[in-house]
Order: sequence, then C-alpha cells, then structure tokens
Amino acid sequence: MEKRDLVDKNRKFIGEISTAGSNIQEGKYIQVVIICIQNHKNEFLIQKRAKKKNGKWALTGGHVISKEENVLAILRETQEELGLTLQEREVELVFSKRAYDCFVDVYYTKKEVEPENLTLEPREVEKVEWMSLEKIISLRENGIFLEEHYDCLQECLYFLNKIKEGEQKCIN
Repeated sequence: MEKRDLVDKNRKFIGEISTAGSNIQEGKYIQVVIICIQNHKNEFLIQKRAKKKNGKWALTGGHVISKEENVLAILRETQEELGLTLQEREVELVFSKRAYDCFVDVYYTKKEVEPENLTLEPREVEKVEWMSLEKIISLRENGIFLEEHYDCLQECLYFLNKIKEGEQKCIN
C-alpha cells in the first residue's frame, strides 16, 4: 500500500502517514505533483487515463510517496506512467497551490517526444496524444478532461506568460 506523508496547512510535515485510498482529516494534506509537457508546436502531451482511473484526459502526475522529494516524485510518475525519463535539470517548478485535501506542485518541461515510442502503464494510462490548447478546451467543455488538471494547465500557462514577459528563462 502506497504511503504518503501528511503536512499541515503551512506545508510542514506533521509526522503522520496516510495510505492510498484513506480519508484525510480536515487540516491535514497530502502532496501531489503534475507536469505540463509541451513541444515546439506549443502542444501538450495529454494522457487518457485508464478506465479504472475514470477514463478522462489529464496531465501526467500523481502522489508524492513518503520520504520522497517532490521533484523526484514527478520524475518517477513520468517514468512510471509514460516510460519517459526526465532529468531534474529538465523540469521546472512553475507554481504550487493548496487545493482540497492536498498541496499541488505543477512542473513544466519543453520536450520532443513521439507518443508511439512511449511505454504506457496500462493500469494508469490508456493512450497519450499531443494536443493543442483548443482541443484541450473542447475536451473540457465535453466533460472528458479532468477539471483539476485543466485548472493546473491554465495556471501553468499564466505563470509561463509572466516569466516570458519578464524575459526570464523558464527551462535551463
């Protein structure tokens, strides 16, 4: 059973652990990581989740397991779900937020990937595709894109635009 460290509202570890599927008490939070992978055409690598995981389209991500650093969690999740190996230097934390019973870290990378060359974890992911923002919006409007992930993508784009306006480099 996957174990997750609990944190308080200030994101401080409280010395308690939760297991996958257990209810989180009010005032306690787990940590989640998500990544926005974009190509040179400004499309995003989107995954269709397995039917047992609601079958909706979403970004890649998952839970931070006990004693794991958040950046390493997104590298692990990307490897597990897509068979895509990323290096720590390739990803950038764009923003963090508290949502419901978790803290979410959203990472970003610019990467050229051929979806047919990925090794998908069938218990997690049915398929992946490069999609334009317009297509993602259409999926959301049709109720088949995970709402929380859509919100994270929108916030990621907002922060990336702020970085661009400041002429700061986003990825080293």
